[in-house]
Amino acid sequence: MTVLVGFIGATGYLGYQYFKLTKERAALKEELAKTKQEFATQSQNLLENIDAIKQILSAAQGEKSNLEQDLRQERELVDGMEAQVQFMASTVGTLQKLSGTDKELLKKYSRVYFLNENYTPKYPLPILPQYTYEPEKEKSISSEVWPFLQKLLDDVAVAQIDLKIISAYRSFGTQSTLKSAYTVTYGSGANKFSADQGYSEHQLGTTVDFTTAKLGVNFSTFEKTGSYAWLIENAYKYGFVLSYPKNNGYYIFEPWHWRFVGKSLALKLHNENKNFYDLTQREIDEHLVSLFDQ
Repeated sequence: MTVLVGFIGATGYLGYQYFKLTKERAALKEELAKTKQEFATQSQNLLENIDAIKQILSAAQGEKSNLEQDLRQERELVDGMEAQVQFMASTVGTLQKLSGTDKELLKKYSRVYFLNENYTPKYPLPILPQYTYEPEKEKSISSEVWPFLQKLLDDVAVAQIDLKIISAYRSFGTQSTLKSAYTVTYGSGANKFSADQGYSEHQLGTTVDFTTAKLGVNFSTFEKTGSYAWLIENAYKYGFVLSYPKNNGYYIFEPWHWRFVGKSLALKLHNENKNFYDLTQREIDEHLVSLFDQ
């Protein structure tokens, strides 16, 4: 009897524990299901948030690209405006430079253009006596040309070449007197070597006649000197050219007569083996802006 009671009691206890365990398992399943649902909901919300963030990032990237494109366009516009400003400034500078340069200085005189009797160089400057053949007679040159001429003469001295200036600026009146004297002596033959007043390059104040200490005023054989050879080889470097070479259409060959036309034009003539009067006036005038450039 006692055994039976014990068995029944044990069976009741085990039944209770099984019931309790079943109830707890059901609760756990319910909690797990709830947790899964919450996780699923949170996951869905997270995915939706991620999609939203992606859309925001995509929109931001698009705005960034648009902004970068706008900035590039603005930069190109600014660069274009800067280039235009620089071009305009350069143009203004060139025009100012041209306006301050005497346009007569590169004209083709010698029976082509005419200088009136009132024309004189802007700033005539006396040539230092040590550079002239007759130091007691004052000779002058344009002050703008003088730095180039002085450099030429100083370099000649360093090279131990004998070279002196015998004639430089001549006024309209001086040229008239000189031409009259030549006409008296040589008649119409004077036209072969002497310009009428108003047609002489000397009136510009940019032209000189050279000689040597040995030749003096008798410089008709200047062509045979080492001084002439040096000028042929080097004068263009200082902006000077031979106005009347052999077979020119204006005057006899004058190896002593050199005119300043600026380094740019002198270099062009030297490189192309051309004479100043071979060019058109339009071609020559292109070098006016650089006439006094060092």
